[in-house]
Amino acid sequence: MKVAAIQMVSGCDVPSNLQVAAELLEEAARQGAELAVLPEFFCLMGHQDTDKLAVQEAFGQGPVQQFLADQARSLGLWLVGGTLPLATPDPERVHNTTLVFSPQGLCVARYDKLHLFRLLDAAQSFDETRVVLAGVEPAQFTLVARNGQRWTVGLSICYDLRFPELYRWHAAQGADLLLVPSAFTHATGQAHWELLLRARAVENLAYVLAPAQGGLHENGRRTWGHSMVVDPWGEVMAVQAEGAAVVLAQLDQARITQVRTRLPALAHRVLLT
Repeated sequence: MKVAAIQMVSGCDVPSNLQVAAELLEEAARQGAELAVLPEFFCLMGHQDTDKLAVQEAFGQGPVQQFLADQARSLGLWLVGGTLPLATPDPERVHNTTLVFSPQGLCVARYDKLHLFRLLDAAQSFDETRVVLAGVEPAQFTLVARNGQRWTVGLSICYDLRFPELYRWHAAQGADLLLVPSAFTHATGQAHWELLLRARAVENLAYVLAPAQGGLHENGRRTWGHSMVVDPWGEVMAVQAEGAAVVLAQLDQARITQVRTRLPALAHRVLLT
């Protein structure tokens, strides 16, 4: 199955971001991708965190969700909509949510980010909890490829990557592929991004597909990028450093079987909870 990690450098205008996303998704489909995954907050990287509140949508309605459904249906893709802000009972906070759409344009899975990012240092500070409400449970979906093969796909978002127990939960539920739409800061990405992605792949003997925001944004923020696909042995199959791009790779379930047979670490676990 061919997959696409969509890298963007999203700006402060939702329609403009959707236009760029549409062009990249069309390219992914033209290159034969069956699954395309957009980065975290592909629809808006605002001037302030509170800008998310102005564009939040109720689950199941709104222009960004309609865009995702239409793109999935028109291009015949399994489409994972990076993340977008969905409304919560708290008017001052939103969920940072991944929605998954089938090639028929139906929303088949939802995941609200569990782990919320905080960074405090002399150069910059972030506190996602100011405007985001954490989710409460993990989520997966089953993807049936065009060749009939079934893939169990685990969902995660950006800062989740630092919490291996989430990915072990996915592995225990049979995940073959782990998705990590992200917007890593340049500093944390440079230090840890590839290391963490490859570790999650190796630990769980699964493919990792990680689309990212990558470049200097309209709001002045710089994200690390380096969208990549990692195989179950931890080898980087494809990567794009910066700029809007489509990162493609061919996934093979035989590779998963080969690696898990060669080193059946998942069967050797002792501390099971």
